[in-house]
Amino acid sequence: MAQAVPVNSHSDDEAERRRNLERILQSPSYRVAYRDVELLNDPRLRPTRMELELLKTEIIFQEHNVRSTIVVFGGARIVEPAQARRNLELARARLAETPNDPRRQRAVARAERLYAKSPYYDLARAFARLVCEECKKNNQCDYIIVTGGGPGIMEAANRGAYDVGAKSAGLNIRLPHEQLPNPYVTPELCFQFHYFAMRKFHFLLRAKALVVFPGGFGTIDELFDALTLRQTRRMQEIPIILFGREYWSKAIDFHFLADEGVIDDEDLDLIQYAETPQEAWDIIRRFHGAV
Repeated sequence: MAQAVPVNSHSDDEAERRRNLERILQSPSYRVAYRDVELLNDPRLRPTRMELELLKTEIIFQEHNVRSTIVVFGGARIVEPAQARRNLELARARLAETPNDPRRQRAVARAERLYAKSPYYDLARAFARLVCEECKKNNQCDYIIVTGGGPGIMEAANRGAYDVGAKSAGLNIRLPHEQLPNPYVTPELCFQFHYFAMRKFHFLLRAKALVVFPGGFGTIDELFDALTLRQTRRMQEIPIILFGREYWSKAIDFHFLADEGVIDDEDLDLIQYAETPQEAWDIIRRFHGAV
């Protein structure tokens, strides 16, 4: 005798098929690969993520006809004089509350040194403004100011371009502490990088000059990256201009390296110094035969 089929078996099967279809549609494996954020975050896809950072910036620069750049590096903590003065006054007020606190004494000393360097903010702003104004006069010159997109000297250079209605780029980087881009970068040319290597690559790829204002680890890292590539002839020839000889002669003793024999005397010629925006611009023009 045949076994009776339950009346509701068909509806149960249909419900299970629908539930399974829902699971299929929600499964990570069913996502289109280029929209799968979890996949892109997989450590095994690091090469793909690096290529995306390379290509995105390249494509956008091409779309905006950015062919050549002047790169400005410098410390994020070197702010405009008015702000530096306020920071110093605040540090002194805190020290007055506990005059014997060594940490607050140290904070005042550091604030004094940053205030002393704050004119570099105005000089970086003036330099970028000068470059952009000069390039407007000559249709053959398409130099775009490029910075790290952050505060301090980076902000000053972007601001100088902004002052005269010129485009400028910012190559920002993701850091453990949030760093927003400064408000003077051209929005269409503001990028956020995860990989320092890709960021450095785009700093130098189109560079016609590198102008380095006083700064700390990040600035020095970017400077030595360029110096190494120039020394080993792995990049185009460009002038590398250190702004502020007094600061740089204390921060890095290049002559000591040459005296010790670890670099050639000729390597010192990779570096030039400037004290004014016009002096830096004249070095760039002479280097590229525009004078």
